[in-house]
Amino acid sequence: MSTVVQYRRPAADVWDWQLLGSCRGLESTVFFHPEGERGRARAARVRRAKQICDACPVLDRCRSYALEVGEPYGVWGGMSEDERRAYTQRTVGR
Repeated sequence: MSTVVQYRRPAADVWDWQLLGSCRGLESTVFFHPEGERGRARAARVRRAKQICDACPVLDRCRSYALEVGEPYGVWGGMSEDERRAYTQRTVGR
């Protein structure tokens, strides 16, 4: 009896795109809200994060990743948490 062994793809195949991100090396608080952040402060942080994303060479891959895995927090691929949630709700309803 033979056994079939399936190997997972190397982690580098899944994550290498992150090495090219414009966000690399920046403080995570630009993309993920600190405890208690609300209102204007949150809106300003999200705008800043989106500006960084707009010039990013892996914007599409980052956005696809966040939507595929249902990333619940932060700005990914130029989309906020609320925008990803709304997008997912619209596309699931089709």
